[in-house]
Amino acid sequence: MNYRFHPKAAGEHYDHVAFYEVRLPGLGADYLAEFEAAMAHICRSPRFSPKIAEPNIHKAGLKRFPFHVIYRVESTQVLVLAIAHQRRRPVYWSGRVLK
Repeated sequence: MNYRFHPKAAGEHYDHVAFYEVRLPGLGADYLAEFEAAMAHICRSPRFSPKIAEPNIHKAGLKRFPFHVIYRVESTQVLVLAIAHQRRRPVYWSGRVLK
């Protein structure tokens, strides 16, 4: 299985990379590597992470960075709805579920 981003999730993702890279050179690359590792795991076993909403909405945490990947399992791919901070604005992404 592969993955694709909701357009707003892609923006969040790139913003996180840039934010960490500005804070400390190389940290953005570390974030990106951890995100890619998480997505590889998600794509291998998309239903392994807890289901948090319908239809087929799951979340998986990153280990080093304070984000959850919120995603929907579709028939042939995983749709990343948000890369949400674990403690801020808990369900701001909910409007993206049906788009």
